[in-house]
Amino acid sequence: MKKRYILPIILLALSSCSKDFLNKTDPNAVSIIQYFKSENDVLLAVNGIYQSLRSGSTVGEGSGLYSEERSDNSGRDDNQSNSGEPFQFNDFSLLAGNSYLKTHWSAMYDGIARCNTILSHIDVVNFSNPELKSRYIAETKFVRALLYFHMVRKFGDIPVSLVEITSRQQAEAIAFRVKEAEVYQQIVLDLTEALDSNLPDLQKDYAVGRTSKVAIQSLLGHVYLTMGAILPEGKQANFTKAEEYLGAAYQARPFGKLSEIPYADVFDVNMKMTNKELIFQVQYMRGDQNYHSSIARNNQARGETINSRFNSTGVGNRASKDLVAEFEPADIRKDFSVKFASSSVVNDWFITKFRDNSDAAGTNGWGGNDWILIRYADVMLLLAETKMHLGKNDEAIVLLDEVRERAGLPSYATSRQNVSYATKYPTLKDAILHERRVELAFENHRWFDLIRNFSAQELVAYFNKKDQANYGNAKLSNISEKDRLFPIPFDEYKLNPEKMYQNKGY
Repeated sequence: MKKRYILPIILLALSSCSKDFLNKTDPNAVSIIQYFKSENDVLLAVNGIYQSLRSGSTVGEGSGLYSEERSDNSGRDDNQSNSGEPFQFNDFSLLAGNSYLKTHWSAMYDGIARCNTILSHIDVVNFSNPELKSRYIAETKFVRALLYFHMVRKFGDIPVSLVEITSRQQAEAIAFRVKEAEVYQQIVLDLTEALDSNLPDLQKDYAVGRTSKVAIQSLLGHVYLTMGAILPEGKQANFTKAEEYLGAAYQARPFGKLSEIPYADVFDVNMKMTNKELIFQVQYMRGDQNYHSSIARNNQARGETINSRFNSTGVGNRASKDLVAEFEPADIRKDFSVKFASSSVVNDWFITKFRDNSDAAGTNGWGGNDWILIRYADVMLLLAETKMHLGKNDEAIVLLDEVRERAGLPSYATSRQNVSYATKYPTLKDAILHERRVELAFENHRWFDLIRNFSAQELVAYFNKKDQANYGNAKLSNISEKDRLFPIPFDEYKLNPEKMYQNKGY
């Protein structure tokens, strides 16, 4: 079958291949054209795009290297293993030739390519129910938008492809960076078209782990908030749209107040199919050798048993002392999220937010934790941030207080009377950022929160104020304005240095 190209990766490897080789037919393979014949074929392909989200190289569990470890929440002290490449993300010494960066780029575009393949072939299938076709298209556009949203925030201008790439010529034609604002326009288009479908409001009314209208509204609101914060044009209009969509998602919540849902229940693997706070999650299967979650065992520190029955010999995934100090006294989220490992091998804080000590997970640590991408506390704090930008501080504080109430903390007004709180968080913006940090710790939101709220210069100033002693071996002094974005992977840049130009400073 003809080779399908994944935008625009691996072209150098293909440059030495002859056209005859590329057009050879594999007798053991089914071509894409031959594949799409029935509704079930489309369903399996849609399942495949959800499967792509499971990878730690995309946005699933384990993808914190590309977000959380870039922030002030976590990181690693080991600058030797794997040639020190993972350490570069937290150390602000990231190189364009970093192999992990290249893998992330490739995996993300592979997921996008899967979406494009479905959208390019779905019309050849006869559906007995046109609404089912509409639903599959909506799900596919949601996933594509989600992947592009992650990429544009990390890299800025990026290539955009909307159709299946079947030839080298096609791949070369679209191997150029599209301006950031245009990428956001495409994300908005995908999400607004996905919203115009017969999807149910909530995933529990469709299938847990699949998208819903509330998931689309939540993501669309998040996109508009980000556009309002970072793009120079249309700020007020973007914030207004953000309020509209985040507000619609919030109004559709299947509960009254957030305090009705205990914080620990949100991450309880036995409640993941029924928890009312969860809006969109990536599913894993407890006890299954291939599809289990490893997050509980991977976070486990030597000598500890809180996360998993797996007997860890390592340091687990560490929480920065800077984050640990961020928790207010009496915040119930601290003891649930982090723990100090006293083993001489570790002697540091590690992550305890994701646990599975069940018989089914066993000593292998084959857990059942789903990876939560969108939940209501996230939406509420995004909505609070949006209302703050619109000058609706009182409404923002109501949302902020609801999150704080569940955490066992006093209201914002009461906390403002505390000198320590008022000094650390002198503005409502600071208070919302603080609340998002402790509420959503290790859920891969922190880096995006920072780059949405701080310019490149402000980001440098923010990190330079921190105490190096709370940050481990990663050097805060390395940060510069270039670090707001990742470099374009070198193999992509060298394809066409003019069209795939490198980000400033790399």
